[in-house]
Amino acid sequence: MDQLLRFTSYHHEPWNKGKLVGQKAPLKLKDIWAIRVRLQLGERARELALFNLAIDSKLRSCDLVKLRVRDVTHGIVLPHGSDPVIS
Repeated sequence: MDQLLRFTSYHHEPWNKGKLVGQKAPLKLKDIWAIRVRLQLGERARELALFNLAIDSKLRSCDLVKLRVRDVTHGIVLPHGSDPVIS
């Protein structure tokens, strides 16, 4: 019985032991502009648009990725079921 207990018990270390947990500090203005510049220089239009929308609207990332083009377009009529071409 003692042998069985010895083999089945093990020490489980938490995945976040020693890491900072909780809410992170907000981005500073210079950090925001540094990210924007890097995305522009890298010609990553999609990521830049998502980043700008996230910063401007203060949406959480889980809400941001649920957005559709029709949710953010204004004055453009898209046929139902069509995917707009974004260049």
